[in-house]
Amino acid sequence: MAHRNRFSSGLAAFMAIGITAGTIAPMVAPTPSYAQTATTFTDVQSDYWASQFIQQLAQRGVIAGFPDGSFRPQAPVTRAQFAAMLNKAFQKNAVRQGIRFSDVRSDYWALNAIQQAYTTGFLSGYPNSRFAPEEQIPRQQVLVSLANGLEFSPQGNVESILQAFNDSTNIASYARSPIAAATENRIVVNYPNLKFLNPEQVATRAQVAAFIYQALVSTNQVAAINSPYIVALNNNSGEQPPVAVVIPQGTAIPVKYDKAEKILVTPDETAPLTLTVAQNVVTDRGAVVIPAGSQVIGQLKPVKGQKGSQFIADKLVTTNGTEYKLSAQSEIITKTQRIEKGSRVGSALKNAALGAGAAAAVSAVTGDRAIATEEVLGGAAIGGLIGAFFGRKSVDLIVIDPDTDLQMTIGQNLQISLR
Repeated sequence: MAHRNRFSSGLAAFMAIGITAGTIAPMVAPTPSYAQTATTFTDVQSDYWASQFIQQLAQRGVIAGFPDGSFRPQAPVTRAQFAAMLNKAFQKNAVRQGIRFSDVRSDYWALNAIQQAYTTGFLSGYPNSRFAPEEQIPRQQVLVSLANGLEFSPQGNVESILQAFNDSTNIASYARSPIAAATENRIVVNYPNLKFLNPEQVATRAQVAAFIYQALVSTNQVAAINSPYIVALNNNSGEQPPVAVVIPQGTAIPVKYDKAEKILVTPDETAPLTLTVAQNVVTDRGAVVIPAGSQVIGQLKPVKGQKGSQFIADKLVTTNGTEYKLSAQSEIITKTQRIEKGSRVGSALKNAALGAGAAAAVSAVTGDRAIATEEVLGGAAIGGLIGAFFGRKSVDLIVIDPDTDLQMTIGQNLQISLR
């Protein structure tokens, strides 16, 4: 089974994107042993615009200062340094294979950080397998990296969103859609003027700290900071735009099926099935991501090469009617129950739901035409299937216990919008 991430239901907690302990090297010097780990810095006063962002990330070990007690908030950030910060801030499974960059030596201090930032989708290289590790990173590249790595996509019209910036024409074509998504998710922090993104400007240590902190806020991992420099889109209702939470691959979704105590299907049939989320799925801060009562719509399907059945989900419908494409599945169910000719099926089928194929099989083998009055899952018409089972003295059906067999895990990251 896929590794279960730290998401949970009910009173327990999960983390969509966690924070690892420890510190990184100063962002202008690659040697970790010189990192200064205090959370107050001589050159970051309490009234400095990025003070709260810097202090919070320093407390979590995402960023560090220098031996002289300074943070150097105005110093530029290189692509290698940014990769190191990303890997301290976020935990994420790889989404692609690593590659060998021609300009990153095997003994380069940030080699592992660069590879991880690449394989997790946060950073990409340039043509001819270049990474340009010592290149100073522009603000727009930082925002694109965060939006791509967190798999955010714009929900509104890209050009309309970018009208929030007076200098939107300076945003590169490759960056427009990701920056729109970052703006919707309140990752963009513009100091001193909210209306100017300055996309081509080299990002400073303070700016990168603000962007990363807001990315953690957008995934519900840290508490929001009250800053006048966070770009927030307005809408007609005056509400804040939704925040997207990424539920990672491998997360378990607790489900139930109230219509029957067991489900019977033939080993080779496909039967539609709608399940109910049994408990709230919540973040580590208590925000409900998937409310109890939401529906998971999918099918029970035969497993190729095995005499078993598996629930495959393809849609999540939350209690407010919002629909999400869902890739999730249960474990393979192979338990069987034999129905024999002449047997009394009343007790065997009590409180049971049947796939159309199973209903036809039981009806044909036992001669009990009243089977059609049982709870039958949608699908093919029973009458058309009965002929396939005439003459059979017995039939083996897959037996599914909804309380235990249909619990499922998400097969790929699922992005949910919260308000």
